Order: sequence, then structure tokens, then C-alpha cells
Amino acid sequence: MVTIDPVNWNAFLSCLDGLLYTPEVQSMRRLPHHPGVNCYEHSVFVAYVAFRLARKWRLDYRACARGGLLHDLYLYNSHDSSAHPGSQCLDHPEFALRNAEALTHLSDKERNIIQAHMWPLAVHLPRSREAWAVSLADKVCAVLEVSRVWKHLKMRAVLSA
Repeated sequence: MVTIDPVNWNAFLSCLDGLLYTPEVQSMRRLPHHPGVNCYEHSVFVAYVAFRLARKWRLDYRACARGGLLHDLYLYNSHDSSAHPGSQCLDHPEFALRNAEALTHLSDKERNIIQAHMWPLAVHLPRSREAWAVSLADKVCAVLEVSRVWKHLKMRAVLSA
């Protein structure tokens, strides 16, 4: 089970360059995502899990943390079909990328992480091990959230704060 320890948490936060506290990222708290989880909680959860995987696998953990945090920065209520033009599953990575690029400078790796996180459902293929790591973290976190295991994790209190 994923737990938060102070050393990893502080290293994780330092990778985010203050993005966690921007109005755009904070606004994700108001957007529903999976049952009982808002978009902010999901994105921080994915970012932290991807960060931990990247450190374990000796990947670019900064890109994983930043890309993981911004992967769902689409900034509309995905449960409102009038808020987006087509398929949420296929379209939201493009909205998230556009919003992330307006918020901060992204590396090519971070851009691909955001665009490819829905592979194989979306058209962009992960082009780095970091993009694969974030895509995997996104799917693992989604399963834990949808299965309601998320509500029993001790780290939920930290991520929800």
C-alpha cells in the first residue's frame, strides 16, 4: 500500500515548483472525478504514486511528479456533457495540456505524459518510460478510487488537506 513519509513527501513537493498551490490546480478541488474523489485528490495521488515509481525505477521523477499533477488539468466538470465537445475520455488530455502550458513551462517529456496518459484509449502513445509510469499510476489510482479502497488509505487525509 502507498504511504506517505516525510522525506518522500518533501522531495515530491519540491519537484512541483509551487504548482500545487496555484489557483488553477486548487480549483480542481471543486471538480468531481471518480466516486468520492475530486480531480485535485486524484491528480495529487497519481503524481505521488508516479513520483515514487520513478524514484524506484531511476526515472525522471520530477517529470513524473509534474506531469502526474497536471495530467487532468482540464478545468471543467467532466460529469456535465455540455462542458466539453466530445468524448471526455479522448478529449480531456488535450484540454489538460493546453491549460498546463498556460500555467507553466513544460518539457517535451511532460507534454507527452499529459497527452498520453489515457493510452490505449486516446491517440497519443507514451514515448518515454516516464509517460508509461504516469499512465500506469493513473490506472492504478483510478482502480483504487473506483473500488473505494481510496477512502481507507491513510494518505487520503494528506492529499485531501
